[in-house]
Amino acid sequence: MSSLQTQHHVHWLTGQFSEFSRESMYRKSIKTNVRFESCLSLILVSLVFGMFAITDYHLLGVSREYYLLITMRIVVVSLCLLLAFIIGRWGSYSRKVWLHALPLWILATGIILIVPLRPDSLLTQITAVVVATMAFYLLIPNLLTVAMFASLYLSIGFLAAAVLFAGIAPVVTLRLALLLIMTNVVGFCALLRLEILQRKQFSLLHEERNQNRHLLKEIAHRKSLEAQLRMVAERDALTGLNSRSHFMKRAEALLQRSRLEKVPFSLFMIDVDHFKSINDTWGHTHGDWVLTKIAEVCAQSLRPTDVIGRFGGEEFVVALPDTSPKDAQTIAERLKKKVAELPLQEGMNELCLSVTIGIALANSEEDGLESLITRADQTLYVGKRNGRNRVEMSRDSC
Repeated sequence: MSSLQTQHHVHWLTGQFSEFSRESMYRKSIKTNVRFESCLSLILVSLVFGMFAITDYHLLGVSREYYLLITMRIVVVSLCLLLAFIIGRWGSYSRKVWLHALPLWILATGIILIVPLRPDSLLTQITAVVVATMAFYLLIPNLLTVAMFASLYLSIGFLAAAVLFAGIAPVVTLRLALLLIMTNVVGFCALLRLEILQRKQFSLLHEERNQNRHLLKEIAHRKSLEAQLRMVAERDALTGLNSRSHFMKRAEALLQRSRLEKVPFSLFMIDVDHFKSINDTWGHTHGDWVLTKIAEVCAQSLRPTDVIGRFGGEEFVVALPDTSPKDAQTIAERLKKKVAELPLQEGMNELCLSVTIGIALANSEEDGLESLITRADQTLYVGKRNGRNRVEMSRDSC
């Protein structure tokens, strides 16, 4: 909360962020809007200023003062339109504050110059000055300090011109000064409040975006952790095959589907022959290497629809949907042959690597996955008793 208050800290007099970097960031964020609004408001103000040439003609007729006023209005309008184009293309609060201030000073000078050329219409000009002052604060986008100095220049210059060229009495001068002071105070307070509210809104929006970014990062991190946990739960750490629990889940789904589609379903139990001897002779590191290589051969020898998992220790289990006993026998023989052909590590030349495979086939609707695994396991041990390095088919599956 304290960091948020610091980000919201705005100078009480200028309406700008106390922190320069945040103020610069804010100005850059509104650059596009400021360009468009400044361009539009300057065009509007220029047209209004130029239209008062009709009033000049009505009050002065064709005279020297009239031509001077027309010339002055043309110059002011032309400069403001040119600046509107320049600001629309290249304007920026962050680097070119003077460019945004220039139109205000040109307009203020033009309004002040009307007094010596048209002193008899001072009362109508007072209204124009009040309206122009409020426009400086609220209509033409600008920084508070820029609008304030331009408005003070307009008010002081107009008051001085009124005294010098219109010859107003001291009491009228005092009343006019009070009116202009009140106009500037109201305009200043209104723009100050607006500047503060806009910057606080910017800070809140910026803070919300930061929180959203942190939240997205946190969500991505949690999803990554979930994926890692899911990987740990679903995959065997050594071989990369399905873990026992995940295999059971997938194999059960395949078995149910095979029953619905009324197609055969076969299951292998694979055991690495003499694996304890491998560990005892060459060590557990070489034993782990043997398991990973056999797992790779098994995964490469099976179809994409088949599911293989590590059942425990040196045992693997394979679910083969839509596989007849004959096809299962062929696949198992091919798998056994590929394991026997595996190139061994240096120093293991004496090892004759082999596996024994027990096959069971789901025969009835009541034949569950657990009972199928049990029959395949029993068949596997029949193959071990018969000399290992064999493929044995369950009698119930023949």
